[in-house]
Amino acid sequence: MKSYKIILSGGGTGGHIYPAIAIANELKKRFPDATFLFVGAKDRMEMEKVPQAGYAIKGLWISGIQRRLTLKNMMFPFKLISSLWSARKIIKDFKPDVVIGTGGFASGPVLQVAASNNVPCLIQEQNSFPGITNKLLAKKVDKICVAYDGLERFFPKDKIIKTGNPVRQDLLDIDTKAVEAKNFFNLKHGKYTLLVLGGSLGARRVNELIEKELDFLDTKNVQIIWQCGKLYYQQYKIYNHTKDVQVYAFLNNMDYAYAAADIIISRAGASSVSELCIVGKPVIFIPSPNVAEDHQTKNAMAIVEQDAAMLIQEKDLEVDFEHQFSQLIASSEMQKQMGGNIKKMALINATNQIADEVEKLLNK
Repeated sequence: MKSYKIILSGGGTGGHIYPAIAIANELKKRFPDATFLFVGAKDRMEMEKVPQAGYAIKGLWISGIQRRLTLKNMMFPFKLISSLWSARKIIKDFKPDVVIGTGGFASGPVLQVAASNNVPCLIQEQNSFPGITNKLLAKKVDKICVAYDGLERFFPKDKIIKTGNPVRQDLLDIDTKAVEAKNFFNLKHGKYTLLVLGGSLGARRVNELIEKELDFLDTKNVQIIWQCGKLYYQQYKIYNHTKDVQVYAFLNNMDYAYAAADIIISRAGASSVSELCIVGKPVIFIPSPNVAEDHQTKNAMAIVEQDAAMLIQEKDLEVDFEHQFSQLIASSEMQKQMGGNIKKMALINATNQIADEVEKLLNK
């Protein structure tokens, strides 16, 4: 068997990094002799997470364009030229058989150079509304793997394959882990469990909401697993074990956290939404308003339109949260319906299907 050389590029956030690692792991199973190289942005989290997963990585001097006039923006043309130069050297030296992009600014220069050197390229778009990098690359790459319908508005229709987003495989059997998970977290059986997720760094507005509503949630007989993020842990750890609250900077056992939960409050990043579809529990989405093109609201709306989740915008939390939460917790019928509807939207074979498409490009 030929020992292939495969480049994966993407990063900036976990939503771009973890799918790339999942795809690499699947390809490694299929091609044990393959050589892998990741390309990310210097000083972003991929430079730490990718080596932890056992892969080599090179960093480009690149960052996104800020929405306002800043020194960083003035540096952007220089960073772009530097990154294209570095990407040319990487492609020339490594000689990849295929290049895979999972979004984020670093993937732009790498796929641009690879495509112009006739290297087969595939991009994986996690969101219902594509980022600028993938929109620019769409005409140049061979295949585009997506997680939502309706993306022919942005991409050439003949290149699109709907695969879903790669997710943790340990989420597929959480239904069997509920009792074990509640014991793991020392939760009370027979009491509602609310899981609050703000992403690995945390979500300031979500944390402020939970702090303010602790008494209200206590009156609803709710126990809370609150993942507040590492930026906020020092501030909120004082609530640990008050009123049946457990505060975590980060949750390592996500399968147990999902299995223990009856209701989930979450941001609406692409990876989170894909995971929550597999989990199949009632969800209240609070999208981050501080992301490019407001894509989290668009991700959440794609679910809400199927009666499969609730959505509350940050600006409406004061007015709507208590009313919406009370409505949901009072109706087991509503919980069941939402959980069932979101589960219907799950695409559980995404990693395999993306690897199949990569394999087709390699066999060309």
